Amino acid sequence: MTGTKRKKKNVLWSRMKNPHCEDLKQWGRRRLPVLEWALHYNLKEDLPPDTVSGIMLAVQQVTQGLAFAILSSVHPVFGLYGSLFPVITYAIFGMGRHVATGTFALTSLISANAVERLVPPSSQNQTAQSNTSVLGLSDFEMQRIGVAAAVSFLGGVIQVAMCVVQLGRATFLLTEPVISAMTTGAATHVVTSQVKYFLGIKMPYISGPLGFFYIYIYVFENIQSVQLEALLLSLVSIVVLVLVKELNERFKRKIKVILPIDLVLIIAASFACYYTNMENTYGLEVVGHIPKGIPSPQAPPMNVLSAVITEAFGVALVGYAASLALAQGSAKKFKYAVDDNQELLAHGLSNVISSFFFCIPSAAAMGRTAGLYSTGAKTQVACLISCIFVLIVIYALGPLLYWLPMCVLASIIVVGLKGMLIQFRDLKKYWNVDKIDWGIWVSTYIFTICFAANVGLLFGVVCTVAIVIGRLSRAKTLSIKNMKEMEFKVKTEMDGETLQQVKIISINQPLVFLNAKKFHTDLMNILQKENASNQQLDDTSKCERNTLLISLSNGSSCNEEASQPHSNEECSLILDCSGLTFFDSSGVSMLVEVYMDCKSKNVDVFLAHCTASLVKAMKYCGNLDSEKPFFFKSVPAALSNIHSNKVRQNLSKLSDQSEV
Repeated sequence: MTGTKRKKKNVLWSRMKNPHCEDLKQWGRRRLPVLEWALHYNLKEDLPPDTVSGIMLAVQQVTQGLAFAILSSVHPVFGLYGSLFPVITYAIFGMGRHVATGTFALTSLISANAVERLVPPSSQNQTAQSNTSVLGLSDFEMQRIGVAAAVSFLGGVIQVAMCVVQLGRATFLLTEPVISAMTTGAATHVVTSQVKYFLGIKMPYISGPLGFFYIYIYVFENIQSVQLEALLLSLVSIVVLVLVKELNERFKRKIKVILPIDLVLIIAASFACYYTNMENTYGLEVVGHIPKGIPSPQAPPMNVLSAVITEAFGVALVGYAASLALAQGSAKKFKYAVDDNQELLAHGLSNVISSFFFCIPSAAAMGRTAGLYSTGAKTQVACLISCIFVLIVIYALGPLLYWLPMCVLASIIVVGLKGMLIQFRDLKKYWNVDKIDWGIWVSTYIFTICFAANVGLLFGVVCTVAIVIGRLSRAKTLSIKNMKEMEFKVKTEMDGETLQQVKIISINQPLVFLNAKKFHTDLMNILQKENASNQQLDDTSKCERNTLLISLSNGSSCNEEASQPHSNEECSLILDCSGLTFFDSSGVSMLVEVYMDCKSKNVDVFLAHCTASLVKAMKYCGNLDSEKPFFFKSVPAALSNIHSNKVRQNLSKLSDQSEV
């Protein structure tokens, strides 16, 4: 045994000492995904849609960059930097080809807690008269961006460390209800933080536990100081943004170029404010001076890292959770793979590198990513093209934004969060699919608005794990079917030609978010193995493949990939759900996905021994074929249905031949 161990160590050491060229290439493609898609980039087919998408994305990047910088309690120009450097870094290291990174509302709100705590507005009077050599900004503004950059740096370091220890594999704990509730609660926080700009009220920064409610208490106590000009301008801006965006979405197939309403609104509001002198006449708050250019890189202040560790963990967890959900959604939509650990590395490096260029914490944004979908973007080239236009704004057009009213920026923030706020509709789905998921959503949302997004996320994860462990401990284990008895029934009830095309798989474990992906992988691997064995036995006796009775256990591991059966051969798959004692929304979604995958591969799927709750959940969750019955009380009932369908097909073939 010691000799074999030494040989293995020598082989591993020789591989580490003399790496092959192929190993280096694989490592480079895995760590630099840009090499994977850039080598196959088609200029004629991909560049035109990427250019259009990049221009439209630049409008969102500029407007949201200014807005989220103010949300992060720093000067608006730093939001423009946050729309540039993280985008370039993610385009190199990220795997999501349709993910738009940059400034993000949730991470901006978290970093604002550190900024307001360490550099409060009361210290502005001491540093207002002194200006630094960095773009002529005051020491007060530089101290604030220093704290925000420190949060970004430490949050990125935490994400990189999580990648090193392979914590990306633990992302299955971030279930869909938890992510939905956390992002909805955080979006509610962001809307609340913009109330002072909507109403034009001067109010102190309020945060901490139950700070959400204290803000509204303060607003109602000072309701007499509301500026009607700011309120009317905010309402008009929201109505215009929502109306035009809905029209763009409805008629996007008929119109070639979508109206950039954010840019139009900014230009119109700035000109109106300039010509009517709203700042001096009505006391309307505006953005102010936007300096030109990009300062030379500078390390964030390391002396404040220990003071911002709480916010850094919040940025790392919340930003990654929201970004990963978007990356996985885009990968599923456009049929490519995303590595969870590589996404950790990409977002970690985006935050670390950008912190040296005075950037606030970054992440992927739902609204901008949806914009890439709607404009037909192909790759990250669209994001790189948007960076060119952001540079034009930084070096040429920035000073023109001086007269932009803050209430208009607040309106842009709120309308941009529409995708998160409408996730309240998920409550109906969770109530119909799994009421425990509904309870997790509600409780996570309550914890998020009462405390913070990171607290709500951690509560949701802990609550989900505790509930699943409790359900698993009470789950009943059903006995496996008698294979000989089932084989005898199948042989006597069906003919050999039809029987060889039927696969019977027993599910002997609960189907929840912990094992949903493993169930899908094992099922596809089993189908591949049986298809491969059927092809090898094609010239042998048919009696050796009369039945295909397989018992599926989620504890097994398979590594091969699933292959499609021949298009001219119709196969049938029977899933025996007698061992499926309970399930959640992730398990139901995976069953629907298995049904759709098999349907695309010309494989008919039938479910036997299904409970009424499973039938209801599957019908509600997916667009299943309503013409063919696929829920049966038992496996023999499903087999008889397959047999009757086969007999009808044979009779139709015989009638066609007789007519000929």
